[in-house]
Amino acid sequence: MEIHHHHLFVSLLLLLLPLSSSQENTRSLVIDVNGPVETSPISEKLNPKLVYEIKVHGFMLWASMGVLMPIGIISIRLITIKDQPIITLRRLFWIHVTSQMVAVILVTIGAIMSVKNFNNSFNNHHQRLGIGLYIIVWFQALLGFLRPSRGGKARRKWFVGHWILGTSIAILGVINIYTGLHAYSKKTSRSVKLWTILFTAQLSSIVLFYLFQDKWSYIQSQTTFNRNQSVDHNSNISTAEAGHVDGVDEETKQSY
Repeated sequence: MEIHHHHLFVSLLLLLLPLSSSQENTRSLVIDVNGPVETSPISEKLNPKLVYEIKVHGFMLWASMGVLMPIGIISIRLITIKDQPIITLRRLFWIHVTSQMVAVILVTIGAIMSVKNFNNSFNNHHQRLGIGLYIIVWFQALLGFLRPSRGGKARRKWFVGHWILGTSIAILGVINIYTGLHAYSKKTSRSVKLWTILFTAQLSSIVLFYLFQDKWSYIQSQTTFNRNQSVDHNSNISTAEAGHVDGVDEETKQSY
Protein backbone atom coordinates (compact mmCIF):
# COMPACT_ATOMS: atom_id res chain seq x y z
CA MET A 1 0.00 0.00 0.00
CA GLU A 2 2.83 2.38 0.85
CA ILE A 3 4.50 1.45 -2.41
CA HIS A 4 1.28 2.24 -4.27
CA HIS A 5 1.03 5.66 -2.64
CA HIS A 6 4.66 6.26 -3.36
CA HIS A 7 4.18 5.52 -7.08
CA LEU A 8 1.07 7.74 -7.12
CA PHE A 9 3.02 10.62 -5.55
CA VAL A 10 5.84 10.23 -8.05
CA SER A 11 3.37 10.17 -10.93
CA LEU A 12 1.67 13.37 -9.75
CA LEU A 13 5.05 15.04 -9.32
CA LEU A 14 6.06 14.14 -12.85
CA LEU A 15 2.78 15.53 -14.17
CA LEU A 16 3.16 18.81 -12.29
CA LEU A 17 6.76 19.46 -13.33
CA PRO A 18 6.01 20.25 -17.00
CA LEU A 19 3.10 22.44 -15.92
CA SER A 20 5.23 24.47 -13.51
CA SER A 21 8.00 24.64 -16.10
CA SER A 22 5.59 25.96 -18.74
CA GLN A 23 4.21 28.49 -16.28
CA GLU A 24 7.73 29.63 -15.44
CA ASN A 25 8.56 30.01 -19.12
CA THR A 26 5.34 31.90 -19.69
CA ARG A 27 6.09 34.18 -16.75
CA SER A 28 9.62 34.82 -18.03
CA LEU A 29 8.21 35.54 -21.50
CA VAL A 30 5.78 38.05 -20.07
CA ILE A 31 8.60 39.72 -18.17
CA ASP A 32 10.77 39.85 -21.28
CA VAL A 33 7.99 41.34 -23.38
CA ASN A 34 6.54 43.76 -20.88
CA GLY A 35 9.75 44.75 -19.13
CA PRO A 36 12.14 46.43 -21.56
CA VAL A 37 9.57 47.66 -24.08
CA GLU A 38 10.85 51.20 -24.15
CA THR A 39 14.54 50.43 -24.25
CA SER A 40 14.75 47.30 -26.41
CA PRO A 41 16.32 47.97 -29.85
CA ILE A 42 13.87 45.52 -31.44
CA SER A 43 10.94 47.49 -30.06
CA GLU A 44 12.43 50.67 -31.54
CA LYS A 45 12.65 49.01 -34.93
CA LEU A 46 8.99 48.06 -34.78
CA ASN A 47 7.78 51.46 -33.53
CA PRO A 48 5.84 53.03 -36.44
CA LYS A 49 6.10 56.56 -35.02
CA LEU A 50 9.88 56.31 -34.71
CA VAL A 51 10.20 54.92 -38.24
CA TYR A 52 8.07 57.80 -39.58
CA GLU A 53 10.19 60.39 -37.76
CA ILE A 54 13.36 58.84 -39.13
CA LYS A 55 11.93 59.04 -42.66
CA VAL A 56 11.01 62.71 -42.23
CA HIS A 57 14.48 63.44 -40.84
CA GLY A 58 16.10 61.65 -43.78
CA PHE A 59 13.90 63.43 -46.34
CA MET A 60 14.80 66.86 -44.95
CA LEU A 61 18.51 66.10 -44.97
CA TRP A 62 18.27 64.70 -48.51
CA ALA A 63 16.34 67.77 -49.72
CA SER A 64 18.90 70.12 -48.19
CA MET A 65 22.17 68.30 -48.91
CA GLY A 66 21.14 66.29 -51.96
CA VAL A 67 19.02 68.86 -53.84
CA LEU A 68 19.25 72.47 -52.61
CA MET A 69 22.98 72.56 -51.96
CA PRO A 70 23.84 71.30 -55.48
CA ILE A 71 21.38 73.81 -56.97
CA GLY A 72 23.18 76.60 -55.13
CA ILE A 73 26.58 75.37 -56.29
CA ILE A 74 25.53 75.03 -59.93
CA SER A 75 23.75 78.41 -59.99
CA ILE A 76 26.78 80.28 -58.65
CA ARG A 77 28.97 78.40 -61.12
CA LEU A 78 26.78 79.50 -64.03
CA ILE A 79 27.50 83.12 -63.14
CA THR A 80 31.09 82.65 -64.34
CA ILE A 81 29.91 82.14 -67.94
CA LYS A 82 30.86 85.22 -69.94
CA ASP A 83 28.60 87.54 -71.96
CA GLN A 84 25.45 87.03 -69.92
CA PRO A 85 22.76 89.69 -69.38
CA ILE A 86 22.75 91.45 -66.02
CA ILE A 87 19.22 90.18 -65.29
CA THR A 88 20.40 86.58 -65.76
CA LEU A 89 23.31 87.09 -63.39
CA ARG A 90 21.01 88.55 -60.76
CA ARG A 91 18.55 85.67 -61.07
CA LEU A 92 21.32 83.10 -60.73
CA PHE A 93 22.66 84.89 -57.65
CA TRP A 94 19.25 84.95 -55.94
CA ILE A 95 18.69 81.30 -56.83
CA HIS A 96 21.97 80.58 -55.05
CA VAL A 97 21.05 82.62 -51.97
CA THR A 98 17.48 81.28 -51.72
CA SER A 99 18.43 77.62 -52.18
CA GLN A 100 21.15 77.88 -49.53
CA MET A 101 18.88 79.63 -47.01
CA VAL A 102 16.14 77.02 -47.42
CA ALA A 103 18.78 74.27 -47.12
CA VAL A 104 20.01 75.74 -43.82
CA ILE A 105 16.42 75.87 -42.50
CA LEU A 106 15.81 72.22 -43.41
CA VAL A 107 19.11 71.16 -41.85
CA THR A 108 18.14 72.98 -38.65
CA ILE A 109 14.73 71.31 -38.52
CA GLY A 110 16.33 67.90 -39.14
CA ALA A 111 18.85 68.52 -36.35
CA ILE A 112 16.09 69.55 -33.92
CA MET A 113 14.13 66.39 -34.77
CA SER A 114 17.25 64.29 -34.14
CA VAL A 115 17.92 65.86 -30.74
CA LYS A 116 14.28 65.69 -29.67
CA ASN A 117 13.21 62.26 -30.89
CA PHE A 118 16.29 60.08 -31.40
CA ASN A 119 18.83 58.45 -29.13
CA ASN A 120 21.84 60.69 -29.73
CA SER A 121 24.61 58.69 -28.13
CA PHE A 122 26.97 59.70 -30.99
CA ASN A 123 28.29 56.16 -31.23
CA ASN A 124 28.10 55.98 -35.04
CA HIS A 125 29.55 57.88 -38.00
CA HIS A 126 26.22 59.36 -39.08
CA GLN A 127 25.56 61.17 -35.79
CA ARG A 128 29.12 62.41 -35.33
CA LEU A 129 29.34 63.60 -38.92
CA GLY A 130 25.89 65.17 -38.66
CA ILE A 131 26.74 67.41 -35.70
CA GLY A 132 29.94 68.57 -37.39
CA LEU A 133 28.11 69.21 -40.64
CA TYR A 134 25.42 71.21 -38.85
CA ILE A 135 28.04 73.53 -37.32
CA ILE A 136 29.82 74.05 -40.67
CA VAL A 137 26.54 74.79 -42.47
CA TRP A 138 25.63 77.56 -40.05
CA PHE A 139 29.15 78.99 -40.14
CA GLN A 140 28.99 79.04 -43.94
CA ALA A 141 25.62 80.81 -43.86
CA LEU A 142 26.96 83.51 -41.54
CA LEU A 143 30.05 83.86 -43.72
CA GLY A 144 27.81 84.42 -46.73
CA PHE A 145 26.07 87.35 -45.04
CA LEU A 146 29.42 88.86 -44.03
CA ARG A 147 30.65 89.12 -47.61
CA PRO A 148 33.10 92.04 -48.05
CA SER A 149 33.01 94.40 -50.99
CA ARG A 150 34.88 93.64 -54.20
CA GLY A 151 38.39 94.78 -54.93
CA GLY A 152 40.11 94.20 -51.60
CA LYS A 153 42.30 91.52 -50.09
CA ALA A 154 39.54 90.68 -47.62
CA ARG A 155 37.25 89.74 -50.49
CA ARG A 156 39.86 87.36 -51.91
CA LYS A 157 40.35 85.64 -48.55
CA TRP A 158 36.59 85.50 -48.03
CA PHE A 159 36.09 83.91 -51.46
CA VAL A 160 38.68 81.21 -50.78
CA GLY A 161 37.19 80.41 -47.36
CA HIS A 162 33.64 80.42 -48.71
CA TRP A 163 34.61 78.11 -51.54
CA ILE A 164 36.48 75.68 -49.27
CA LEU A 165 33.56 75.50 -46.81
CA GLY A 166 31.02 75.09 -49.61
CA THR A 167 32.99 72.26 -51.17
CA SER A 168 33.45 70.58 -47.79
CA ILE A 169 29.72 70.82 -47.04
CA ALA A 170 28.84 69.30 -50.41
CA ILE A 171 31.20 66.33 -49.92
CA LEU A 172 30.33 65.73 -46.26
CA GLY A 173 26.61 66.10 -47.02
CA VAL A 174 26.77 63.35 -49.62
CA ILE A 175 28.72 61.09 -47.26
CA ASN A 176 26.23 61.75 -44.48
CA ILE A 177 23.31 60.78 -46.71
CA TYR A 178 24.93 57.41 -47.40
CA THR A 179 25.73 56.86 -43.72
CA GLY A 180 22.16 57.88 -42.87
CA LEU A 181 20.76 55.25 -45.23
CA HIS A 182 23.01 52.67 -43.59
CA ALA A 183 21.89 53.75 -40.10
CA TYR A 184 18.24 53.55 -41.16
CA SER A 185 18.72 50.05 -42.51
CA LYS A 186 20.49 48.96 -39.33
CA LYS A 187 17.84 50.46 -37.04
CA THR A 188 14.74 49.26 -38.92
CA SER A 189 16.13 46.06 -40.54
CA ARG A 190 14.81 47.29 -43.88
CA SER A 191 16.66 47.26 -47.18
CA VAL A 192 17.84 50.60 -48.57
CA LYS A 193 19.37 49.21 -51.75
CA LEU A 194 16.82 50.92 -54.01
CA TRP A 195 17.24 54.30 -52.30
CA THR A 196 21.02 53.98 -52.49
CA ILE A 197 20.86 53.28 -56.23
CA LEU A 198 18.46 56.18 -56.84
CA PHE A 199 20.59 58.63 -54.89
CA THR A 200 23.75 57.46 -56.66
CA ALA A 201 22.05 58.00 -60.02
CA GLN A 202 20.92 61.47 -58.96
CA LEU A 203 24.39 62.34 -57.70
CA SER A 204 25.99 61.14 -60.93
CA SER A 205 23.59 63.28 -62.96
CA ILE A 206 24.43 66.36 -60.89
CA VAL A 207 28.17 65.79 -61.28
CA LEU A 208 27.85 65.28 -65.06
CA PHE A 209 25.76 68.44 -65.40
CA TYR A 210 28.28 70.39 -63.33
CA LEU A 211 31.17 69.22 -65.50
CA PHE A 212 29.20 69.90 -68.69
CA GLN A 213 28.18 73.46 -67.78
CA ASP A 214 31.73 74.11 -66.69
CA LYS A 215 32.85 73.45 -70.28
CA TRP A 216 29.76 74.91 -71.96
CA SER A 217 31.26 78.39 -72.32
CA TYR A 218 34.36 76.85 -73.90
CA ILE A 219 32.23 74.87 -76.35
CA GLN A 220 30.28 78.00 -77.26
CA SER A 221 33.47 80.00 -77.74
CA GLN A 222 34.89 77.30 -80.01
CA THR A 223 31.69 77.22 -82.05
CA THR A 224 31.74 81.01 -82.44
CA PHE A 225 35.44 80.95 -83.33
CA ASN A 226 34.93 78.30 -86.01
CA ARG A 227 31.97 80.20 -87.44
CA ASN A 228 33.91 83.45 -87.57
CA GLN A 229 36.89 81.67 -89.06
CA SER A 230 34.64 80.20 -91.75
CA VAL A 231 33.16 83.62 -92.52
CA ASP A 232 36.62 85.19 -92.73
CA HIS A 233 37.81 82.38 -95.02
CA ASN A 234 34.82 82.83 -97.33
CA SER A 235 35.28 86.59 -97.40
CA ASN A 236 38.94 86.13 -98.28
CA ILE A 237 37.98 83.79 -101.13
CA SER A 238 35.41 86.29 -102.38
CA THR A 239 37.96 89.11 -102.23
CA ALA A 240 40.50 87.05 -104.13
CA GLU A 241 37.95 86.10 -106.78
CA ALA A 242 36.89 89.71 -107.15
CA GLY A 243 40.52 90.79 -107.51
CA HIS A 244 41.10 88.10 -110.15
CA VAL A 245 38.05 89.25 -112.15
CA ASP A 246 39.19 92.86 -111.97
CA GLY A 247 42.60 91.81 -113.23
CA VAL A 248 41.08 89.94 -116.16
CA ASP A 249 38.89 92.90 -117.03
CA GLU A 250 41.89 95.23 -116.95
CA GLU A 251 43.87 92.94 -119.26
CA THR A 252 40.92 92.74 -121.63
CA LYS A 253 40.64 96.52 -121.78
CA GLN A 254 44.35 96.86 -122.52
CA SER A 255 44.14 94.29 -125.33
CA TYR A 256 41.52 96.41 -127.05
